[in-house]
Amino acid sequence: MLTPRKVKHRKHQRGRVTGQSKGATSVDFGQYGIKAVESRWVTARQIEAARRAMTRFVQRSGKIWIRIFPDKPITAKGAEVPMGKGKGAVDHFVVPVRRGRVLFEMDGIDEDTAKEALRLAAHKLPMKTKFIKRHS
Repeated sequence: MLTPRKVKHRKHQRGRVTGQSKGATSVDFGQYGIKAVESRWVTARQIEAARRAMTRFVQRSGKIWIRIFPDKPITAKGAEVPMGKGKGAVDHFVVPVRRGRVLFEMDGIDEDTAKEALRLAAHKLPMKTKFIKRHS
């Protein structure tokens, strides 16, 4: 799974994911991609599950780009721990994805195969997505 080697601050505040993506709104590396239609947090586990679904479907042919990286630490306290006593330990990492951001890209395969592979990947993600093609 994807995790950062080093973070500037060990524990982050939650914040909100609002508005549209400032960058990464078009297919830049491959021919096909999926774009977020909603804003959500995507965990490292969800990214890995989507990557595996795509890779298995295309049987390791073609090339896949992951355009997001989970660098926001999310903390959690243990089960049945009383209130107080500070913030919990880092549990997992997420990436706050704003709507309009390209999440995954593919190349080296035909459109129908790419569409199905990206559809399978989209089922692993917590938001609505849409299939997009490169404009060239």
